[in-house]
Amino acid sequence: MKKTGKILISVLITVLLAGCWNSKDIQNLAYVTTLGIDYEDGKFKSYAQVLNFSNVAKAEGIEIGKPIPVWVGTGEGKTLTESMTTLYSTSQMRVFWGHMKSVILSENVMKHGLLEIYDMLNRYREIRYNIWIYGTGEPMSDVLTQKSILNLSPLETIMDSPLQTYSERSFILPEYGFKTIAQIKEPSGLAMIPRLEIDRTSWFEDVDKRPMFRINGAYFFQDREYRGHLSEDDLKGTRWIQRKLVRSPMNIPHTGRPVATLILVRPHLYIKPVIENNKARYNIRVSLNAYIDELATDTPPKKMEEMASEAIKNEIKVSFKKGLEKKADVFMLDEKLYRKHPKKWHQFHRNSPFILDEDSIKSIEVRVAIDSSGKYKQRVE
Repeated sequence: MKKTGKILISVLITVLLAGCWNSKDIQNLAYVTTLGIDYEDGKFKSYAQVLNFSNVAKAEGIEIGKPIPVWVGTGEGKTLTESMTTLYSTSQMRVFWGHMKSVILSENVMKHGLLEIYDMLNRYREIRYNIWIYGTGEPMSDVLTQKSILNLSPLETIMDSPLQTYSERSFILPEYGFKTIAQIKEPSGLAMIPRLEIDRTSWFEDVDKRPMFRINGAYFFQDREYRGHLSEDDLKGTRWIQRKLVRSPMNIPHTGRPVATLILVRPHLYIKPVIENNKARYNIRVSLNAYIDELATDTPPKKMEEMASEAIKNEIKVSFKKGLEKKADVFMLDEKLYRKHPKKWHQFHRNSPFILDEDSIKSIEVRVAIDSSGKYKQRVE
């Protein structure tokens, strides 16, 4: 009798133990790596990029350079949730969103509004916060089927691994989606979304052209409104406000034949708002270190530093002017006023949501210090 009781208790305890009742075999899941979102005729259209990780993983027996297939599923609906759930009806297996690395937004959906999109993405438990966000004017099907160099997977492109390229050439800083939404919701915030393009002319495989991603400028939102796109050339001056800038090249002088190419690193930016005649103006001070990457003409170091300072001043002025044309505060000057003089900020914004004009910058001071001339001495060999 005692033995029977012990057996029954053991069975009951076993039944109450937690188990993997709802577990799925990992090979039977469709792993979404990128989500593309478009908006047409009053409906959202979702594009889910799915990769076979057995082809992507770096393991023995995988042939480098062998084309890796990319699957793209589509769905449509009046809401983003509906468009994504219609995709499930044809997916053949459960779709898993926990490995998603980037979101691509069309120009149409950005004009429609970002907050509705991010509300859904942020609520769903599987989707992480640290997802890269981009805008594009390219066809979504072209973007999501784009391969990397050597036919590597999209995981090895700028779209999913942007910091590799940014560390070598720092122009447009990649952004996580949660940071973009945080900036949009700031009272004085400006949100910038990098523009992802496909360059179809720069790379070849043997004699055949091979398209590759590039980031060319950015889309801007001011006061939660879409303000349009500025190119990389338009935004050259904004790189000097990026504290995460790793290295960025510059020809000096900024007009005519270059005498040298400098690599500029470690920018330090200071913006001071001042109130003059019941108007906000700004003093901008930038300091950078540099080293000589190429020297075409013998030029004294002091002269090169002066030319670099003048070139940076010119880029800041051009980018600020281009931003004014779009009513976008590309240097986030308004935020400095909000932090330093909140009462004045509210007073100035009662009459107009955008208070910057061509006279808003009072002064620009730039200091460049050349630390190294590389392996050569500071002269032309």
